[in-house]
Amino acid sequence: MLTSLKRIIKNGWRSFSRNLGINIATIFVIITAIFLISFLFVFNAASKILISNIQKKVDMTVYFKENVAAEKILDVKSDVAKLPEVKDVEYVSKEDALTAFIEKHKNDPLIMESLREVGDNPFPASLNIRAQQAANYEQIAGFLAGYYQKDLIEKVDYSERKPVIDQIFSTTSSINRGGVILGIALAVIALLVTINTIRIAISNSSEEIETMRLVGASNRFIQGPFLVQGAIAGIIAALVSFLAFLAISYGLDAKIKVIAPSISTFGLFLQNFWLLLLFQLLIGVGLAMISSAIAVRKYLKV
Repeated sequence: MLTSLKRIIKNGWRSFSRNLGINIATIFVIITAIFLISFLFVFNAASKILISNIQKKVDMTVYFKENVAAEKILDVKSDVAKLPEVKDVEYVSKEDALTAFIEKHKNDPLIMESLREVGDNPFPASLNIRAQQAANYEQIAGFLAGYYQKDLIEKVDYSERKPVIDQIFSTTSSINRGGVILGIALAVIALLVTINTIRIAISNSSEEIETMRLVGASNRFIQGPFLVQGAIAGIIAALVSFLAFLAISYGLDAKIKVIAPSISTFGLFLQNFWLLLLFQLLIGVGLAMISSAIAVRKYLKV
Protein backbone atom coordinates (compact mmCIF):
# COMPACT_ATOMS: atom_id res chain seq x y z
CA MET A 1 0.00 0.00 0.00
CA LEU A 2 2.78 2.43 1.01
CA THR A 3 4.86 1.45 -2.02
CA SER A 4 1.90 2.03 -4.32
CA LEU A 5 1.29 5.45 -2.76
CA LYS A 6 4.94 6.42 -3.24
CA ARG A 7 4.73 5.40 -6.89
CA ILE A 8 1.57 7.42 -7.40
CA ILE A 9 3.17 10.52 -5.86
CA LYS A 10 6.37 10.00 -7.86
CA ASN A 11 4.46 9.54 -11.11
CA GLY A 12 2.30 12.54 -10.31
CA TRP A 13 5.34 14.76 -9.77
CA ARG A 14 7.01 13.41 -12.93
CA SER A 15 3.83 14.08 -14.93
CA PHE A 16 3.64 17.59 -13.49
CA SER A 17 7.26 18.32 -14.47
CA ARG A 18 6.87 16.79 -17.93
CA ASN A 19 3.76 18.86 -18.74
CA LEU A 20 5.07 22.01 -17.08
CA GLY A 21 3.81 24.39 -19.79
CA ILE A 22 0.23 23.12 -19.61
CA ASN A 23 0.39 22.94 -15.82
CA ILE A 24 1.45 26.59 -15.68
CA ALA A 25 -1.70 27.41 -17.65
CA THR A 26 -3.71 25.29 -15.19
CA ILE A 27 -2.11 27.12 -12.26
CA PHE A 28 -2.94 30.48 -13.83
CA VAL A 29 -6.61 29.47 -14.24
CA ILE A 30 -6.78 28.27 -10.62
CA ILE A 31 -5.06 31.46 -9.40
CA THR A 32 -7.71 33.52 -11.19
CA ALA A 33 -10.49 31.47 -9.61
CA ILE A 34 -8.96 31.61 -6.12
CA PHE A 35 -8.33 35.32 -6.43
CA LEU A 36 -11.87 36.13 -7.53
CA ILE A 37 -13.48 33.98 -4.84
CA SER A 38 -11.11 35.38 -2.18
CA PHE A 39 -11.92 38.91 -3.31
CA LEU A 40 -15.58 38.09 -2.85
CA PHE A 41 -14.78 36.78 0.65
CA VAL A 42 -13.03 40.03 1.63
CA PHE A 43 -15.62 42.19 -0.13
CA ASN A 44 -18.38 40.49 1.84
CA ALA A 45 -16.53 41.17 5.12
CA ALA A 46 -15.90 44.80 4.13
CA SER A 47 -19.52 45.33 3.06
CA LYS A 48 -20.73 44.03 6.43
CA ILE A 49 -18.50 46.57 8.21
CA LEU A 50 -19.73 49.37 5.95
CA ILE A 51 -23.39 48.43 6.38
CA SER A 52 -22.92 48.09 10.14
CA ASN A 53 -21.43 51.59 10.30
CA ILE A 54 -24.32 53.00 8.27
CA GLN A 55 -26.83 51.26 10.53
CA LYS A 56 -25.12 52.76 13.58
CA LYS A 57 -25.86 56.22 12.21
CA VAL A 58 -29.54 55.42 11.68
CA ASP A 59 -31.78 55.63 14.71
CA MET A 60 -35.35 56.39 15.62
CA THR A 61 -36.22 59.29 17.93
CA VAL A 62 -39.26 59.38 20.20
CA TYR A 63 -40.30 62.87 21.36
CA PHE A 64 -42.37 63.17 24.54
CA LYS A 65 -45.00 65.72 25.46
CA GLU A 66 -44.05 68.74 27.54
CA ASN A 67 -45.81 67.64 30.73
CA VAL A 68 -44.44 64.08 30.86
CA ALA A 69 -42.26 63.50 33.93
CA ALA A 70 -38.74 62.14 33.55
CA GLU A 71 -39.66 59.07 35.61
CA LYS A 72 -42.33 58.03 33.10
CA ILE A 73 -39.94 58.52 30.20
CA LEU A 74 -37.38 56.31 31.93
CA ASP A 75 -40.09 53.67 32.41
CA VAL A 76 -40.74 53.76 28.66
CA LYS A 77 -37.00 53.48 28.06
CA SER A 78 -36.86 50.41 30.29
CA ASP A 79 -39.76 48.77 28.42
CA VAL A 80 -38.24 49.51 25.01
CA ALA A 81 -34.78 48.25 26.05
CA LYS A 82 -36.31 44.85 26.85
CA LEU A 83 -37.34 44.33 23.22
CA PRO A 84 -35.05 41.80 21.46
CA GLU A 85 -35.08 44.00 18.34
CA VAL A 86 -33.51 46.94 20.22
CA LYS A 87 -29.75 47.32 20.38
CA ASP A 88 -29.63 50.33 22.71
CA VAL A 89 -31.75 53.24 23.94
CA GLU A 90 -30.47 56.66 24.95
CA TYR A 91 -32.46 59.11 27.08
CA VAL A 92 -32.00 62.78 26.14
CA SER A 93 -33.46 65.21 28.65
CA LYS A 94 -34.73 68.68 27.73
CA GLU A 95 -31.58 70.19 29.24
CA ASP A 96 -29.28 67.83 27.32
CA ALA A 97 -31.10 68.60 24.07
CA LEU A 98 -30.71 72.35 24.66
CA THR A 99 -27.02 71.99 25.52
CA ALA A 100 -26.36 69.92 22.38
CA PHE A 101 -28.19 72.48 20.20
CA ILE A 102 -26.22 75.38 21.64
CA GLU A 103 -22.92 73.53 21.16
CA LYS A 104 -23.79 72.77 17.56
CA HIS A 105 -24.90 76.30 16.62
CA LYS A 106 -22.81 78.43 18.97
CA ASN A 107 -21.04 80.09 16.03
CA ASP A 108 -24.29 81.04 14.27
CA PRO A 109 -25.41 84.42 15.72
CA LEU A 110 -28.80 84.37 13.99
CA ILE A 111 -29.82 81.00 15.43
CA MET A 112 -28.52 81.89 18.90
CA GLU A 113 -30.45 85.18 18.83
CA SER A 114 -33.62 83.32 17.81
CA LEU A 115 -33.13 80.92 20.71
CA ARG A 116 -32.82 83.82 23.16
CA GLU A 117 -36.01 85.32 21.74
CA VAL A 118 -37.88 82.10 22.48
CA GLY A 119 -36.86 82.35 26.11
CA ASP A 120 -37.86 78.97 27.55
CA ASN A 121 -36.30 75.68 26.55
CA PRO A 122 -38.22 74.67 23.38
CA PHE A 123 -36.78 71.17 23.13
CA PRO A 124 -38.73 68.11 24.30
CA ALA A 125 -37.24 65.17 26.11
CA SER A 126 -36.63 62.19 23.83
CA LEU A 127 -35.38 58.65 23.43
CA ASN A 128 -32.92 57.73 20.67
CA ILE A 129 -33.45 54.09 19.72
CA ARG A 130 -31.10 51.94 17.66
CA ALA A 131 -32.33 48.60 16.38
CA GLN A 132 -30.36 45.38 15.91
CA GLN A 133 -31.20 45.49 12.19
CA ALA A 134 -32.80 48.00 9.85
CA ALA A 135 -35.81 45.71 9.41
CA ASN A 136 -36.61 45.94 13.17
CA TYR A 137 -37.60 49.62 13.23
CA GLU A 138 -41.12 48.97 12.01
CA GLN A 139 -41.72 46.47 14.84
CA ILE A 140 -40.37 48.96 17.39
CA ALA A 141 -42.62 51.70 15.99
CA GLY A 142 -45.58 49.34 16.35
CA PHE A 143 -44.68 48.71 19.99
CA LEU A 144 -44.51 52.45 20.70
CA ALA A 145 -47.99 53.00 19.26
CA GLY A 146 -49.45 51.90 22.59
CA TYR A 147 -47.86 54.88 24.37
CA TYR A 148 -49.72 57.30 22.11
CA GLN A 149 -52.91 56.11 23.77
CA LYS A 150 -51.41 56.92 27.17
CA ASP A 151 -50.87 60.50 25.99
CA LEU A 152 -47.11 60.34 26.57
CA ILE A 153 -45.60 60.59 23.09
CA GLU A 154 -45.75 63.69 20.94
CA LYS A 155 -44.04 62.26 17.87
CA VAL A 156 -42.00 59.34 16.53
CA ASP A 157 -39.87 60.21 13.52
CA TYR A 158 -39.99 56.69 12.05
CA SER A 159 -42.19 57.71 9.10
CA GLU A 160 -39.68 60.43 8.14
CA ARG A 161 -36.71 58.08 8.29
CA LYS A 162 -38.49 55.03 6.88
CA PRO A 163 -37.29 55.59 3.25
CA VAL A 164 -33.64 55.69 4.43
CA ILE A 165 -34.09 52.66 6.69
CA ASP A 166 -35.83 50.70 3.94
CA GLN A 167 -33.03 51.56 1.51
CA ILE A 168 -30.40 50.28 3.96
CA PHE A 169 -32.39 47.07 4.47
CA SER A 170 -32.74 46.61 0.70
CA THR A 171 -29.03 47.27 0.11
CA THR A 172 -28.02 44.82 2.84
CA SER A 173 -30.22 42.06 1.42
CA SER A 174 -29.03 42.70 -2.14
CA ILE A 175 -25.34 42.56 -1.18
CA ASN A 176 -25.75 39.33 0.78
CA ARG A 177 -27.85 37.67 -1.94
CA GLY A 178 -25.58 38.94 -4.72
CA GLY A 179 -22.49 37.68 -2.91
CA VAL A 180 -23.86 34.14 -2.64
CA ILE A 181 -24.95 34.05 -6.31
CA LEU A 182 -21.65 35.50 -7.54
CA GLY A 183 -19.65 33.07 -5.41
CA ILE A 184 -21.52 30.05 -6.81
CA ALA A 185 -21.17 31.36 -10.39
CA LEU A 186 -17.42 31.92 -9.98
CA ALA A 187 -16.92 28.45 -8.51
CA VAL A 188 -18.83 26.80 -11.39
CA ILE A 189 -16.98 28.80 -14.07
CA ALA A 190 -13.62 28.09 -12.44
CA LEU A 191 -14.42 24.37 -12.22
CA LEU A 192 -15.40 24.15 -15.90
CA VAL A 193 -12.36 26.10 -17.11
CA THR A 194 -10.01 24.09 -14.90
CA ILE A 195 -11.50 20.79 -16.10
CA ASN A 196 -10.94 21.75 -19.73
CA THR A 197 -7.38 22.89 -19.04
CA ILE A 198 -6.53 19.68 -17.17
CA ARG A 199 -8.09 17.58 -19.94
CA ILE A 200 -5.44 18.93 -22.31
CA ALA A 201 -2.70 17.79 -19.94
CA ILE A 202 -4.31 14.37 -19.51
CA SER A 203 -4.73 13.92 -23.28
CA ASN A 204 -0.94 14.08 -23.65
CA SER A 205 -0.71 11.01 -21.41
CA SER A 206 -3.47 9.02 -23.13
CA GLU A 207 -1.05 6.42 -24.57
CA GLU A 208 0.60 5.92 -21.18
CA ILE A 209 -2.80 5.48 -19.54
CA GLU A 210 -3.88 2.96 -22.19
CA THR A 211 -0.69 0.98 -21.58
CA MET A 212 -1.35 0.91 -17.83
CA ARG A 213 -4.88 -0.33 -18.46
CA LEU A 214 -3.58 -3.11 -20.72
CA VAL A 215 -1.20 -4.38 -18.05
CA GLY A 216 -4.04 -4.47 -15.53
CA ALA A 217 -3.43 -1.28 -13.51
CA SER A 218 -6.39 -0.34 -11.32
CA ASN A 219 -8.44 2.78 -11.93
CA ARG A 220 -7.15 4.17 -8.64
CA PHE A 221 -3.52 3.72 -9.72
CA ILE A 222 -4.26 5.40 -13.07
CA GLN A 223 -6.12 8.32 -11.53
CA GLY A 224 -3.72 8.79 -8.62
CA PRO A 225 -0.88 10.61 -10.45
CA PHE A 226 -3.34 13.06 -12.01
CA LEU A 227 -4.85 13.81 -8.60
CA VAL A 228 -1.33 14.40 -7.25
CA GLN A 229 -0.58 16.56 -10.26
CA GLY A 230 -3.74 18.55 -9.58
CA ALA A 231 -2.89 18.88 -5.87
CA ILE A 232 0.57 20.26 -6.72
CA ALA A 233 -0.94 22.79 -9.12
CA GLY A 234 -3.55 23.74 -6.51
CA ILE A 235 -0.98 24.28 -3.74
CA ILE A 236 1.23 26.43 -5.98
CA ALA A 237 -1.78 28.43 -7.18
CA ALA A 238 -2.99 28.97 -3.60
CA LEU A 239 0.40 30.20 -2.37
CA VAL A 240 0.85 32.56 -5.33
CA SER A 241 -2.71 33.87 -4.84
CA PHE A 242 -2.09 34.38 -1.13
CA LEU A 243 1.07 36.42 -1.72
CA ALA A 244 -0.61 38.44 -4.48
CA PHE A 245 -3.59 39.10 -2.20
CA LEU A 246 -1.22 40.23 0.56
CA ALA A 247 0.51 42.71 -1.75
CA ILE A 248 -2.72 44.07 -3.28
CA SER A 249 -4.52 44.45 0.07
CA TYR A 250 -1.52 46.37 1.44
CA GLY A 251 -1.27 48.57 -1.66
CA LEU A 252 -4.98 49.42 -1.73
CA ASP A 253 -5.34 49.99 2.03
CA ALA A 254 -4.60 53.74 2.03
CA LYS A 255 -6.76 54.37 -1.05
CA ILE A 256 -9.75 52.48 0.37
CA LYS A 257 -9.47 54.37 3.67
CA VAL A 258 -9.88 57.67 1.79
CA ILE A 259 -13.26 56.47 0.50
CA ALA A 260 -14.32 54.43 3.54
CA PRO A 261 -12.25 55.28 6.67
CA SER A 262 -13.79 52.44 8.68
CA ILE A 263 -12.51 49.77 6.27
CA SER A 264 -8.93 48.53 6.19
CA THR A 265 -8.26 45.92 3.49
CA PHE A 266 -4.88 45.06 4.99
CA GLY A 267 -6.42 44.93 8.46
CA LEU A 268 -9.08 42.50 7.21
CA PHE A 269 -6.31 40.41 5.64
CA LEU A 270 -4.33 40.24 8.90
CA GLN A 271 -7.45 39.49 10.97
CA ASN A 272 -8.30 36.57 8.68
CA PHE A 273 -4.68 35.56 7.88
CA TRP A 274 -4.86 31.84 8.69
CA LEU A 275 -8.49 31.51 7.68
CA LEU A 276 -7.77 33.07 4.29
CA LEU A 277 -4.69 30.89 3.76
CA LEU A 278 -6.65 27.75 4.60
CA PHE A 279 -9.57 28.98 2.48
CA GLN A 280 -7.33 29.50 -0.55
CA LEU A 281 -5.55 26.16 -0.10
CA LEU A 282 -8.88 24.35 0.10
CA ILE A 283 -10.16 26.12 -3.02
CA GLY A 284 -6.93 25.55 -4.96
CA VAL A 285 -6.33 21.91 -4.05
CA GLY A 286 -10.01 21.01 -4.04
CA LEU A 287 -10.71 22.67 -7.39
CA ALA A 288 -7.67 21.07 -9.05
CA MET A 289 -8.26 17.56 -7.67
CA ILE A 290 -11.98 17.57 -8.42
CA SER A 291 -11.27 18.82 -11.94
CA SER A 292 -8.60 16.14 -12.42
CA ALA A 293 -10.94 13.40 -11.21
CA ILE A 294 -13.76 14.54 -13.52
CA ALA A 295 -11.43 15.00 -16.48
CA VAL A 296 -9.92 11.50 -16.10
CA ARG A 297 -13.27 9.76 -15.70
CA LYS A 298 -15.15 11.55 -18.47
CA TYR A 299 -12.45 12.23 -21.04
CA LEU A 300 -10.43 9.01 -20.80
CA LYS A 301 -13.38 6.76 -19.82
CA VAL A 302 -11.52 5.30 -16.89
